[in-house]
Amino acid sequence: MPFFEAIRLALRTIRTQKLKSAFTLLGVCIGVMFLISVVSIVEGMGRYMEEDLVGKLISVNTFELRHRPNINIGDVDEATWEEYRKRPRLDITDVEPATAGLPEGSRWYLYSDAQVAVSSSTSGKPRTVRVTAVDGAYFEVKNLGVTAGRQLTEQELSRGEKSVVIGIDAAERLFPGLDPIGRELKMGGVPYRVVGLAESQGKAFGMSFDNFLVTSFRSPARRLLNSRPNIVDAVVIQSPSEVAMRENMEIVRASMRGIRKLRPAQKDNFALQTADSALEFWNKIKGYLVLAGVALPAIGLVVGAIVIMNIMLVAVAERTAEIGIRKALGAKRRDILLQFLIESSTLGTIGSAIGVGLGIGLAQLIAAVSPLPASVAPWSIVVGVLLGAGVGIISGVYPASRASRLDPIAALRQE
Repeated sequence: MPFFEAIRLALRTIRTQKLKSAFTLLGVCIGVMFLISVVSIVEGMGRYMEEDLVGKLISVNTFELRHRPNINIGDVDEATWEEYRKRPRLDITDVEPATAGLPEGSRWYLYSDAQVAVSSSTSGKPRTVRVTAVDGAYFEVKNLGVTAGRQLTEQELSRGEKSVVIGIDAAERLFPGLDPIGRELKMGGVPYRVVGLAESQGKAFGMSFDNFLVTSFRSPARRLLNSRPNIVDAVVIQSPSEVAMRENMEIVRASMRGIRKLRPAQKDNFALQTADSALEFWNKIKGYLVLAGVALPAIGLVVGAIVIMNIMLVAVAERTAEIGIRKALGAKRRDILLQFLIESSTLGTIGSAIGVGLGIGLAQLIAAVSPLPASVAPWSIVVGVLLGAGVGIISGVYPASRASRLDPIAALRQE
């Protein structure tokens, strides 16, 4: 029997036995639907972590010099935390010697930040805002532009002038319905003037990146951020390329080991963190989640395979006379085998195709009503369809083999 003729017969059987076919498709459809939706959520979370969360914290081709890692995802034992606590904090006096050996084309900035109560004459009460005190090429490295006003100038940063660039969420909370440019706010009782409104930085997992303000590290604000005013949370170094970034990391590491007077056998008592190192644990978790996203829906596919096998066995019993007539007219065993295999694989493929559509819809629905993102992975669609077809073929082997072995005389007699 020609291949496409077998598919046509399979589709005709599905149309004539709608209820039976619907129940046959259900198991495969549900399994593939959850496969697509789970993998889409995991892929979406992965992109969110890489592009929106960690990507917002660590810019391209940059690394951070810190006293300990900033992003600790996963298990960190008590001994490691104790070692972190004993490390000396970065001091403002460490910055110049640590960055002095960087080649031309490298840029850096330092910062300290914390949640601080900020007030204005129009806010009614103090509002909690993330305050970041910076020095160096902060706006260039972060690629942080303004939609109104201007950025902090080099003179304002070096002189410690009481000027701030404010995020749109912080502006709305402190100056509701008003243009914040030129207005005054207070931190620690000290007045600051708003000179710029920053571009929106977006959200990640429902967390806004726009409730912030930036001021000079040399301004009085730094006293509100750490117990000692000379403490620096991190120095961020940006390089022209990834290769240059790796070289710069070694330059800074050598400089810091010299500053800290560490012997060759001693471990670093500081951290150099890139986006890759921040994502290392997430990538491991992502692998397990994808594996679970494939393995758990497989249970539904097993149920679907059992249903298809039972339905095909019933179909063989119901169509015994048809099989006998076809054999009497010259159909070979492989023709009968191929007919029922194609019919079962067609059922599986249709079920998986419907499941793919429902899975994409479910993932988009979850993304719309929750903070969880969704990004459909093309490979999951291919895997879903192939799994459906494979389930159909595997579950149809025994019924098809049984049909092909029927004796034509006995089959005609049974009718």
